[in-house]
Amino acid sequence: MPGGIAEIAKRHLVMNFTPAAKYRDDDLPVFVRGEHCSVFDESGRRFFDGLAGLFCVQLGYTHGAEVGDAVREQLAALPYQTTWSVTHPPAALLAQKIAELAPGDLNRVFFASGGGESNEAAIKLARQYHITRGDHARYKFIARRVAYHGTSFGAMSLNGMTDVRKMFEPLMNGVRHTHNTKRYRRPAGETAEQTTAFLLAELESLIVQEGPDTIAAIIMEPLQNAGGSLTPPTPEYFAGVRRLCDTHGILLIADEVITGYGRLGSWFGSAHYGFQPDMITFAKGIASAYMPLGGVIASDRIIETVLDGPVGMFNHALTYGGHPVACAAALKNLEIMEREGVVENVAALSPFLGEKLGEVAAKHAGIVGDLRGDGFHRSFELVTDHAAKRWDAEGLSAGDFVNGHLSPALAEVGLLCRVAIDAEGNPLVQVSPPLVMTRDDIDELASLLDRAFALASDRAGL
Repeated sequence: MPGGIAEIAKRHLVMNFTPAAKYRDDDLPVFVRGEHCSVFDESGRRFFDGLAGLFCVQLGYTHGAEVGDAVREQLAALPYQTTWSVTHPPAALLAQKIAELAPGDLNRVFFASGGGESNEAAIKLARQYHITRGDHARYKFIARRVAYHGTSFGAMSLNGMTDVRKMFEPLMNGVRHTHNTKRYRRPAGETAEQTTAFLLAELESLIVQEGPDTIAAIIMEPLQNAGGSLTPPTPEYFAGVRRLCDTHGILLIADEVITGYGRLGSWFGSAHYGFQPDMITFAKGIASAYMPLGGVIASDRIIETVLDGPVGMFNHALTYGGHPVACAAALKNLEIMEREGVVENVAALSPFLGEKLGEVAAKHAGIVGDLRGDGFHRSFELVTDHAAKRWDAEGLSAGDFVNGHLSPALAEVGLLCRVAIDAEGNPLVQVSPPLVMTRDDIDELASLLDRAFALASDRAGL
C-alpha cells in the first residue's frame, strides 16, 4: 500500500491521547493480528499485551471467530433496531443476563456505546431520580481525586485528573472531589484502619459542608485505575461510604467500566469488595471490546421512581444504545467467559500474579517504590528517593526516564503496558492483561518486566 499504513494514519487519523511526536518523528506501531495474550505487528513481531488492549480484552485474541459468528448471524437477521419503544432479542436477553450477574436488586439496564456515555447516562439518571422525588436541589456529585470517568462533558467533570479537564473548564457545575485511597504517601506508621477512618471522616465533612440535601450521588471505582491500581484500605471503607449515602439520601454509583466482568476475580468489583451500589456503569469487558458497548445497571427503585414521575420515562436516548449486533457479541462473550471459567481463572491466579510481580519489584527495589493492586490489575510506582517517595534522579526527570529509557525498553522486549507520569510526578507502570492468562503467561509477563526494568535502569545509569 503506497506510503504504508503507518504513514497513512499519521496523515489522516487523529489518534486518542497521542503525542505529536507519534505523528511526526516516532515510529507508529501497526498491529494486524492477535492470538491469546499477544498481538503481532505488520512485520510479524510478537508483543505480549499486558494491558488487554485498554483494560478491556477479557478473552484475549483467540475467540474473535466465535464471537464473529454471532455477529454475522445477527447482521443477517437484524443488523439494526432501536430500543425506543420497541425491543429486540439481543438487547432484552443481554439485559436479563446482566441482571443475573449484577449484585442485589440491580435489575434494570440502559445501554450505551462506551464508558463515557455510560457515566453521562448515570449522571442524568441520578438527577432525574432526585427531581422526580422533589429533591430539585440535589445536583452535586462527589468523585475522588485523580479518578478518571471519561472525556465527554459530564464524565470529564467527574474526573479528578486536572490535566485532562483544566483545558476545557468551566465544566458541569457542582462536582466536588475527595481523597482517593492511595496509601503509599500516607504518614509513616498509619494503619489501614486509620487510613479508612481519615477517608470516611473527610468524605462526611465534605458532605456536611456542601449540604447533604444538595448532593445527588457519589461515584467511585471499586479499584481506582488512574493513580495506579488504588484499592480500598479495608472492607470498612466502602461499607462506610454506603452508610454515609444511606444516612444522607445520596445515591452510590460504582464506575465499573474497568473492574466489571471479571477483572478482579469477581463478576463485579463492587461485589468483590462487598458493597451494594445503587447503579453500576460498565463498558469494556462486557463484550471483551470486540464490539463497542456500555451501559448503566440500576436498581428497580430508581427506575420505577423515574417511570412513575411526571415525565413518564428516563429522559435520555442514544441512537446506538442497545445495538443488536453489539448485544449479540456481548451475549456470546459472556457465554464464552462462563464456559471457559474466565472469572474463576482470575481468582485462582491472582495470588500467583502478585507473587511473581512482587519478585520483580524486589529485584528492582532501587527504582520500584510501591507495587499495588488486585486481581489482574497491578501497578508499579517508580521512585529514586525512597525516603521521600518521589522521583529525584539528578539530571534525569521522570518524563525523560519514561520517554527516553523505559518506554523504548518495553518496546524492545515486546511488552505492551501503560506507562505514565502520575499526578505526583512519579512514573507508573500498569499491567492489566487478558483474563485468560495462564501461569506460563504470568511467568512470561514477569520476565519481560524484569528485562525492561533492567534495560531502562542500566541505560539511565540508575
